[in-house]
Amino acid sequence: MASGLDPVVTGALLGTAAAFIAFAVITLYRVWQGPTMQDRVIAVNLIGSNTVVAIALIAAALGEPGFLDIALVYALLNFLMSIAISKFTVERGGVI
Repeated sequence: MASGLDPVVTGALLGTAAAFIAFAVITLYRVWQGPTMQDRVIAVNLIGSNTVVAIALIAAALGEPGFLDIALVYALLNFLMSIAISKFTVERGGVI
């Protein structure tokens, strides 16, 4: 936990990460309620993006560059998931 940052900066980074996690939890409502498949895909993509940002902020706050690798892999998986769901929706005739 020795990031070398000022404790105020570390607290700000962790607080911002907590805010992004809270936004992701709030977005779960849109995943649950929809009303369309596209709304749900965008909401899941937003949750993934917020998670990536939160992991990056935690990595900066804790001084753990290994967390950035996890964030990068998670971002790639999030992108592939969005493409896969979109392709599945188009092939089943769910788009327009």
